[in-house]
Order: sequence, then structure tokens, then C-alpha cells
Amino acid sequence: MRRNRIKRYFQGRHRIFLLGVLCLFGICLAARVSPPTGKPEKKSKVYLLHSDVLRFDKEVNPDAQIVEGSVVFRHDSVYMYCDSAYFYNQTNSLEAFGNVKMNQGDTLFLYGDYLFYDGNTQIAMVRENVRMENRNTTLLTDSLNYDRILNLGYYFEGGTLMDEENVLTSDWGEYSPATKLAVFNHDVKLVNPKFTLTSDTLKYSTETKIANIVGPSDIVSDKNHIYSELGFYDTNKEQAELLDRSVLTNEGKKLTGDSLFYDRLKGYGEAFDNVVMNDTVNKNMLTGNYCFYNELTEEALATKRAVAIDYSQGDSLFMHADTLRMKTFFLNTDSMYKEMRAYFKVRMYRSDLQGVCDSLVFSTKDSCLTMYRDPIVWNGPQQLLGEEIKVFMNDSTVDWAHIINQALTVERKDSVHYNQVNGKEIKAYFENGDVHKVDVLGSVHVVYYPEEKDSTMIGMNVSETSVLNMFLKNRQMEKMIMSPKSNGTLYPMDQIPPDKLYLDNFVWFDYIRPLNKDDIFNWRGKKAGQELKKSERKSVPLPNSDLLKKK
Repeated sequence: MRRNRIKRYFQGRHRIFLLGVLCLFGICLAARVSPPTGKPEKKSKVYLLHSDVLRFDKEVNPDAQIVEGSVVFRHDSVYMYCDSAYFYNQTNSLEAFGNVKMNQGDTLFLYGDYLFYDGNTQIAMVRENVRMENRNTTLLTDSLNYDRILNLGYYFEGGTLMDEENVLTSDWGEYSPATKLAVFNHDVKLVNPKFTLTSDTLKYSTETKIANIVGPSDIVSDKNHIYSELGFYDTNKEQAELLDRSVLTNEGKKLTGDSLFYDRLKGYGEAFDNVVMNDTVNKNMLTGNYCFYNELTEEALATKRAVAIDYSQGDSLFMHADTLRMKTFFLNTDSMYKEMRAYFKVRMYRSDLQGVCDSLVFSTKDSCLTMYRDPIVWNGPQQLLGEEIKVFMNDSTVDWAHIINQALTVERKDSVHYNQVNGKEIKAYFENGDVHKVDVLGSVHVVYYPEEKDSTMIGMNVSETSVLNMFLKNRQMEKMIMSPKSNGTLYPMDQIPPDKLYLDNFVWFDYIRPLNKDDIFNWRGKKAGQELKKSERKSVPLPNSDLLKKK
């Protein structure tokens, strides 16, 4: 998986960094410490190759040769040019003034107004209007020290490094012409035509154009914002691989994970382990151990303990499935709408609502939530089930619900007695979150317990009809109308025949019902013999295989 590759990458980087430190330490020892023989290390001389004027002035500088006009020095393979200089032959050093230029081979050039060069330590200190050029890379500052032994230039009073793609500024920085690697500290800013990266610490390769993030960093573009403290960003490919709970924000959607991958050109991001994708605009989120989001097509996918959470109503609704997917149709048109799809072993929980089904889909086109394949919904003591359940929303609240085929509604009175109604279809209408009217259509069977005002059950009524209309107030039955009218049979509580207690398809699925938001992960199927009758049924369209391949 990509997250493993990210981890291996950084483990490799740490090993390389350690080896580099050891090698650097060895180089420093080799360069700075006297040989084991005890003989002093032989220093190469700095030579004055040319000047128009050479003179001595004991009053101005008694230890120096004063040279002026077209001055040229050489030390090994390095040439230094200036307008005038103090040459200290005894200490093998020099000070250069005006139009200073220093070049090493044909790839490294240093310019400035002042140069102090020590031939013994091979350190050059360049000041004022400093410019270092290394092929396509330019470094600008007012104070630069360049160590020839380490082949390293560093500044400490602010500087700017530029290549073909990016402009980087910081208070302190160093650049190695040999490795093409730069390190920046304090108020670091990388400016690219498509984004801006700010950080406290950053490593950057002018060869690969990869920025290594090693401290709190922000990458901001027109459409999104990335926050990370560890990772890298390929400014050429516009790809980021990030660790340590990095965050990708896009137009109100915030994607967080233990590790992230983001491709700006293709417009998609992936998050691994402890993932949270929060939509603060619509007040919902996806969580799981893998999440995919495409900002160009506005598609999202979550798997591995995936949970969709809706917190728009204050009391959050938690829904789990093997796979959760969001898909957008007719993007950027007047006909645009979105679908939220859940596949396989769907379980949901809210304090006032619980449900299970095989799969479901919610569409913003008609604000309809459809539950497929043996769905069951609970609301307090109420249980509703059928082959298919449609819930139509109005401003995020339930407007009405439609239970299709083998419909059954049950209200638990106690551990033995249940109000029961079945039929081909049930339509329930809501007002302020409560059911106020229920229509049952086709082959209606009723088992109902009328009550006294003190809620004492009078008896059990058994009836059959074609259409039943029930009217409720404060969740209590006000009246029932049957068409055609049915007198039914009322059995006193102590004379109820045992075979009349329950309808043929009655089951109280308390053992399936989610108990809390953590219980949604525990799938419990129906017991043998309690399934609905077999019939041709609809199901949610399966996920696009190309999208799933990105996992």
C-alpha cells in the first residue's frame, strides 16, 4: 500500500541522513585533523596572478600587499577577481573589494561587494549584494559563507534561492552545489506559480524539485490547503506524501489521516489509518482506515471500518458499512446532484433512530434515502420492516416514509404484547419529527391493543381490511379508519387465543437492533426461519471498479 511506501521512504531517508552525518564527520576529521604521522598538513598557497598596481602602506595595513586594478587570485582550482584587495601572504588569506567574483570550475560562481578568503581553512565569506550561481540555481543574500572543503554555502541574515520552478526565502539557509540539496530555517517560504509553501524548517532539492517537510508547514493554493509536519512535496509532479496526521482542506472539506497522498494535477487525495473527512458546510463526515476523495469529480470513498456521521441535527447519526461512497452527477450544471451510497452490512444508530439493511443510497436529487434488502428501522418502541424502505427528507428532517412489499410495523407494549400491522405497503407521514398519519395498503392485517386512559390494555383486537388509515398525536393512536370497514374481533386480555397473539410474519428483531454508536460495527443477521419471503428485489448499483482499484 502507498502508506507503507511512504513509511519505507522516510525510514530510508533517516538511514541515509545518519550515513550522511557519519560520512560528513569522517570528512571533517580527514580534512581538519593532522595525519597520524604527526607531520603538519601541507597547505596549498594562494597566488596573486595579476593586478595593475601592487604597493605597501604600513600606515593603512602593515601586514598586507595592497593590489588594485583587474586583480586576479588563484587557490587550487578556484579563481577570484575584484577591483582591489589586501593580500596577506603570511596568513595565506586575502580581502577583496568591489565587483568581487569567485568561480570554481565552470559550474559555481560567487559574486559580491566584499570577500574574505582564508586559504588554510578554505572558507570564503562574501558580503553585500551576494549572488551564488550553480547552473540553474541562484542564491541571493547579503551575508554568505562558503566552505570549499564541504562544498557548502550558508547564509544567516536572510536569503533567497531560485531555480526554474520555485523561489525560496528564509532567515537562515544552506546550499550544497554538489548534492543540489538546500536546508532552510525560520520563516521559510516557497513560492510556486500554483501554490505557496510556508514552514519553519524545510529541505529542498534543486535537482528533483522535491521539498522535504520536517516541521509545521502549510501549502496553500487557490482551492485547497495542506498542513503537515512530516512528508515531502514533489513540486514538479505536484504530488505530496505526508505523515503524522497531516490535513488536506478543500472548500469546506477537511481530510485527515495518519498518512496522506495528494495529486494536485489529477485532483485526488488518499488517506490511510484513522481517517476523518469532515464536511463543515453540510455538517457530515466520513471516518475509516482508508478514504479517497477526488476534488475534480467530487467523488469520495471510505472503507475499513468506514462510518458516515451526520451532525446537522444536533444528535449525530452514525452509519457503518463495508464501503461508503459519494458520487456527483452532472457536475457544474443546473442539474447537478449527489448520491451517498452504502454497500453491505449497513448498520446505523442515533438515540431516537436505528436501522439495518444490506445497502442504501441517499440522493440529493429527490432528498430520498432508500434502504435495500430486508431493511429494518426502529424508533423507540416502533419497528418497521419490508423488502424496501424509502425515506423522503425535507430540510434534513423526515417528511414521509414508504415501506414497499411485505411491510410490517410493530409497536412493543411489553415482552408479550405487540401492536402489529402488515400489508403490501405502508406510508408514514411525519410532522416535527413524529409520525402523525400512517396508511397501510393491500391485504391489511391488524393486531391491536386498545387502552384505557391510564394506559391499561382493554383487550386485543384482530381485524382484516384492504386499506387502513391511522392518525396519531404525541405518538399515541387517536383513531383508525378501515376501508372497507371491519368490525374485527376483540378478545379480553385473559381470553386471548395463543395462536392469535402474532401475525404470520411477526418478528421482534431486538437482537439485531444497534445498541449504541460502537455497536454499528457488530453485524448480526436474522435467525434461520425469520427471513422475508423470497422475491425479485432492487439493490444499490455496485461501486465503480476503477475507483476501488485506487485503494
